Amino acid sequence: MEFMPEFRTARPTTVAEAVAIRAAEPGSRFLAGGTDLIPNIRRGIVAPPTVIDLAGIAEMRAIESLDGGLRIGAAVTLAELANHERVRTAYVGLKQAAGGIAASTHRQVGTVGGNLCLDTRCVFYNQSEWWRGANQHCLKTTGEICHVAPKSKGVCFATFSGDLAPAFLVLDGEVDIAGPEGRRTLPLDDLYIGYARQDGSTGDGRNYLGLQPDEIVTAVRARRAPGLRSAYDKIRIRRSIEYPVAGVAVALGRDSDRLTDLRIAFTGTNPRPVLLTGTAELCGGGLDESTLTALDDLVRDQVMAMKTTFTPGHYRRRVANALARRLVHKLFEE
Repeated sequence: MEFMPEFRTARPTTVAEAVAIRAAEPGSRFLAGGTDLIPNIRRGIVAPPTVIDLAGIAEMRAIESLDGGLRIGAAVTLAELANHERVRTAYVGLKQAAGGIAASTHRQVGTVGGNLCLDTRCVFYNQSEWWRGANQHCLKTTGEICHVAPKSKGVCFATFSGDLAPAFLVLDGEVDIAGPEGRRTLPLDDLYIGYARQDGSTGDGRNYLGLQPDEIVTAVRARRAPGLRSAYDKIRIRRSIEYPVAGVAVALGRDSDRLTDLRIAFTGTNPRPVLLTGTAELCGGGLDESTLTALDDLVRDQVMAMKTTFTPGHYRRRVANALARRLVHKLFEE
């Protein structure tokens, strides 16, 4: 049995109060729904002396309509997002992503911010403490090598598997952030730094979020251009609970028989969600086999084939490619 260590719970009612508590108490952690943090505490991966419960902060619990978009508080639950009227009708990809995470009971407590900041994972990391110890731990915890890529020279290849990030990325997602130095907004793509390339990049599977010390994501924004269609789909081993082996979000624009806009993002494949680059060059003509073949090339070059789950790495890449093709074709024909 995995026992919970003792910790203090703080319950701030404002963002400023939450940030102040985090800054004053080293090692403290923010708690939203707890569906990611609590299992990590039980496994002995983290042991925060204080947990800062964000449920009582009103501004982080709201969904607001903006001119041409939405602002969604980070403490909004996945169920609330999936069932929101405007999300259901105008942001289909967001609805599908939020509505397919884990099981219904998890969606009642899991939050938007928690899924965007989801811990990276691999088959060697997300295990009990005794299992990790028996396997000499891994680079993401207290070990000295990455078991996914033992020759990686200190780079961790744990993958990001949150479902919401790709769905927001194809909708020009932005995040609102608060910290000791004040508030700022940045493109969602800039929140993630876990490239896991051995070329001087700043992040990997351990260092995957671009938050400064003691900062917190307070909200995420999405914009929907007129006529843009979106969708999300994924493959997982079981139909509930499991994280995606690969997930893909697509947003597409069409004018008559011309593809005018194409955005594709993946999750479950790299140490960060991947907003596919080069898709603009596929637009301007129809959706034919040459266009889809060019899409295959982009996916092959940008989606990693590392074995971070019990499935082979090359299987994940093939699944990601097949999902992308399927969704692009489906949205173009609607």
